[in-house]
Amino acid sequence: MMQEKNIPFWEKYTLTVSEACAYFHIGDKKFRQILEDYPDADFLLMNGKRIMIKRKRFEQFLDRAEMI
Repeated sequence: MMQEKNIPFWEKYTLTVSEACAYFHIGDKKFRQILEDYPDADFLLMNGKRIMIKRKRFEQFLDRAEMI
């Protein structure tokens, strides 16, 4: 049987929406608004119906943003 490893957020390539909210200190409502405003952003990855956030690309997005 395969055992799940707990990988720290800062080492993951992708984050779930709830993990990204916690990691970036952005509320769930605000984070989902960002996702809605940028549906074709390069930091988004769909895994079936699950939205995954490419951590480093989202960091770059925040670096370029003046306000969220």
